[in-house]
Amino acid sequence: MALFGALFLALLAGAHAELPGCKIRVTAKALELVKQEGLRFLEQELETITIPDLRGKEGSFYYNISEVKVTKLQLRPSELHFQPEQELMLQITNASLGLHFRRQLFYWFFYDGGYINASAEGVSIRTGLQLSQDPTGRMKVSNVSCQASVSRMHVAFGGTFKKVYDFLSTFIISGLRFLLNQQICPVLYHSGMVLLNSLLDTVPVRSSVDDLVGIDYSLLKDPVVSNDNLDMEFRGAFFPLAEGNWSFLNRAVEPQLQEEERMVYVAFSEFFFDSAMESYFRAGAFRLSLEKLPKDLDVLLRATYFGSIVFLTPAEIDSPLKLELRATAPPHCTIKPTGTTISVTASVTISLVPPSLPEIQLSSMIMEVRLSAKMALRGKALRAQLELRRFRIYSNQSALESLALIPLQAPLKTLLQIGSGPGVACRSPYLKVSASPVRW
Repeated sequence: MALFGALFLALLAGAHAELPGCKIRVTAKALELVKQEGLRFLEQELETITIPDLRGKEGSFYYNISEVKVTKLQLRPSELHFQPEQELMLQITNASLGLHFRRQLFYWFFYDGGYINASAEGVSIRTGLQLSQDPTGRMKVSNVSCQASVSRMHVAFGGTFKKVYDFLSTFIISGLRFLLNQQICPVLYHSGMVLLNSLLDTVPVRSSVDDLVGIDYSLLKDPVVSNDNLDMEFRGAFFPLAEGNWSFLNRAVEPQLQEEERMVYVAFSEFFFDSAMESYFRAGAFRLSLEKLPKDLDVLLRATYFGSIVFLTPAEIDSPLKLELRATAPPHCTIKPTGTTISVTASVTISLVPPSLPEIQLSSMIMEVRLSAKMALRGKALRAQLELRRFRIYSNQSALESLALIPLQAPLKTLLQIGSGPGVACRSPYLKVSASPVRW
């Protein structure tokens, strides 16, 4: 009974889990670029290591090592790889560090001091970043694991008291190596938990695309790490800026990522595009009003609706024509293995606009448009090439009027290819998404 109860709860949780509109996969092939940036960042942080002063006494000799600074780092060879359980592992072997410090030696009334260089060799560092999602949907570093060791150090003492320093070098070198071992991991932990998280906190998860629409690209769950790739699931939802709390229900099939041959893969579901078109529709963007028609189309429309125009007053007959398009429902995107299509249904209203008088509607018809879309990534931009596949206008009032509209199909199609609806162009920290203006 308990087993069935647990199964029911698991199914219930899965039913309420939000599906992603966008997935991004980073494969192991991209880690070489990440490693180069990571090593530069690591070198800058290790140069800030603060090593406490080292004081000691051996017989009648008192020594003091202070002002220890890291002057040079050599962090290669190194390896960066994925490790399951959400970890990105960096392993550095046989690295070296250059040190510069002040030495002081006291023996009765004798004193010797100065600055000297040293080197730490055989440095091994193994550190891992555990990645997760914070409550706001940002990526964060939830834990930093670290193991570090320095196998040997070399200090070239000189001067009058060289033999004394050589005698004390065992204690000095052992102490310095111990202190250095103790300082590497705290620096790496601070770099990951404080500095990297501070940087990630500046990354917005909701931003405006234009004056009408914004996009939400927050993480829906913790990144999933396997031996070969890192998978991230984003909400990928657009929203009208005037309705910031509005959300679009995701009923689309979850995007799939299966390949691993390239560095980065991006997958979008129908929801990603549908939410954009729904948002623009709610913002009133899918409207097109043409108050100055081409001469040929003006003549054709007046001839088509001559029966309605002839009974008007001379002032109304000579008034300009206006053609208005308005989407009657949000456009819909369909993604299939054969390609991507966008379907639009709009009303087309033709009116006369007499000066200082109400508009006179001559006709209202329905327009159906279907476009094929080819998506391609160009750098950080998702670009869509749209091509008109189907165009049809008909009357919702009578079949006879639909027949009369057949001569208008070609000129209206040409005219609408000149007009354009809103495109999509947004920039996120992860990806820039843009599209050429939609050609009706």
